[in-house]
Amino acid sequence: MCFHSKQSKSAQELKQRFKAEFPGEERYKPSDYVGFQYPETPVITHAAPHTIELLQWGLIPAWAKDTDIRKHTLNARMETIHEKPSFRQVAHHRCLVLVDGYYEWQWLDEKGKKKQKYLIALPGGEAFALAGIWSEWVDTQTGELLKTYSILTTEANALLSRIHNSKKRMPVMLKPDHEQDWLAGNALETGDAALIAEPVGV
Repeated sequence: MCFHSKQSKSAQELKQRFKAEFPGEERYKPSDYVGFQYPETPVITHAAPHTIELLQWGLIPAWAKDTDIRKHTLNARMETIHEKPSFRQVAHHRCLVLVDGYYEWQWLDEKGKKKQKYLIALPGGEAFALAGIWSEWVDTQTGELLKTYSILTTEANALLSRIHNSKKRMPVMLKPDHEQDWLAGNALETGDAALIAEPVGV
């Protein structure tokens, strides 16, 4: 699972790395993000593949009556997005979630009372993209339009299985040359899409 991410790059660095415009960059603040706070984070959607937008973490499907569902939609299992009611209508709404790291906790005992925190990042701290899906939801009380997203997860590889040893899941980390393929709707083998990141203990 992935509930804590990190983006420390400047707006200019993100524009250069992802070859994209960033119209709302004045609202962007590099930060450690906690999913359960439903922060706005930099995302590129399939609808605007060369534009960075700020979307809210925690997908709200168009049919939802309120925002409560988002505490259950921070992540979506890649294997079941076409089946789950929260995700199946937008399974083709693909996005890139722009990060330069995320955090996982290794259980040091059977019940998880003792844990070791790890930062999962690329060598050199480069920015990368997590595969996601996104949705639009209109608040019927205020008329406000919210764009929201969920991070896709898959079965952990050997490295992440040792770190995230409770659930043994990991977010789908896209190789740079697969980012536009993902947005375009092309099929990707999960193993091929996943990168082995170097963990750094913090």
